[in-house]
Amino acid sequence: MDWHTLSVERRGPLALVSLNRPEKLNAVNFQMFQELDKLIKQLGRDSSLRAVVLKGAGGSFSSGLDVKSVMASPWQAVRLLFKGLPGNANLAQRVSLGWQRLPVPVIAVLEGRCYGAGMQIALGADFRLAAPDAELSIMEAKWGLVPDMAGLVALRQILPKDKAMELTMTAECLPAAKAAELGLVTRVEAEPLAAALALAERLCERSPDALAAIKLSTNRSWSAGLRSLLSRESRYQIRLLLGANAKIAAKRQLKDADAPYRPRQRFW
Repeated sequence: MDWHTLSVERRGPLALVSLNRPEKLNAVNFQMFQELDKLIKQLGRDSSLRAVVLKGAGGSFSSGLDVKSVMASPWQAVRLLFKGLPGNANLAQRVSLGWQRLPVPVIAVLEGRCYGAGMQIALGADFRLAAPDAELSIMEAKWGLVPDMAGLVALRQILPKDKAMELTMTAECLPAAKAAELGLVTRVEAEPLAAALALAERLCERSPDALAAIKLSTNRSWSAGLRSLLSRESRYQIRLLLGANAKIAAKRQLKDADAPYRPRQRFW
């Protein structure tokens, strides 16, 4: 597929995805929402995919929503927010939540500005590696709005409630070091892209089924009740034990460190 607001490069089992509107500091317009949604669905169907690295082109992750572009057409705003049922994810929410739902690790590389809609997209990633000069802000309150792109799904897992409310209410702009101190980013790296690629390489050494099960179990169990958590752990473990990749993982530990894994099970 030809992408107009994204750049997608496949490096073996890794997909390197760039928000690609550098002249606009990768501000998210309606077309980028659509393309991200399509790409996430496409990646989810690829059982050979093992990891995703998500970054912004030109030195900034994203300056946020391209307000002028999106608001130029009321119909675009309607299409962003429309949902068939209140509990379903709309287009604006899917570009954040979709990364959490992918059955592979997603690593966001945060450089320069990571504001508003860009921050919500980054919160959908499993790991966030930030450059020392990166700036992060949940900025919607400056526009008199509430964050509405499902970023709270991740935010409630990584920050205490009072800290999350403080950041969303004040729209404070955080330097990378403070964001790391709060837990908003995984860590600060002098070369975050190189660090992300190295982490992706390490993750690709593990069974794709195990990684998918760990991600799915963690996301579903983080706020779940004890009985639900215990049930899910047992069900996923049995499915892993019955699959070929668990046997291959054991073989890699005991006999052949380079034994290739099979594609991820469709279950995940």
